[in-house]
Amino acid sequence: MKLSWLESPESTVNDDELARIGVLHERLEVDPENYQPAMDRLMAARGYVTQDIIQLMPETPGLDQLCDKFKDEHLHTDDEVRFVLAGSGVFDLRSADDRWLRAEVEAGDLLVVPAGLYHRFFLTDERQIRCVRLFKDSSGWTPVYRDAS
Repeated sequence: MKLSWLESPESTVNDDELARIGVLHERLEVDPENYQPAMDRLMAARGYVTQDIIQLMPETPGLDQLCDKFKDEHLHTDDEVRFVLAGSGVFDLRSADDRWLRAEVEAGDLLVVPAGLYHRFFLTDERQIRCVRLFKDSSGWTPVYRDAS
């Protein structure tokens, strides 16, 4: 995963900055076809009860409309958990001092954005990502957008 401040993309940031805002990042060297034991351990350790796989690619019907739901700053009432199996994506995360921290994830990255943390998500130019998602409560997945006022 590549971390940087959005206002200075050439900068590098370490995982300590993620820890300050409660974001968990791990690099899992897991075969994309044999990831379930790692997901089972995470589910047991953090209380997740269900999982699914999301796959976005240029051929996905309504891809632009789907991605539009997550490009504006929002939060969820449940953790947002992604284990990237293939492709890549970009999470912009609100830092402790309210700046944008950019996390570019790729295959092998596990990212847990805690409930209540404002963020946004974009696909990279390849417009393709395949991820395992874990949930404590699937009803927590409605985005709550930050008031612009």
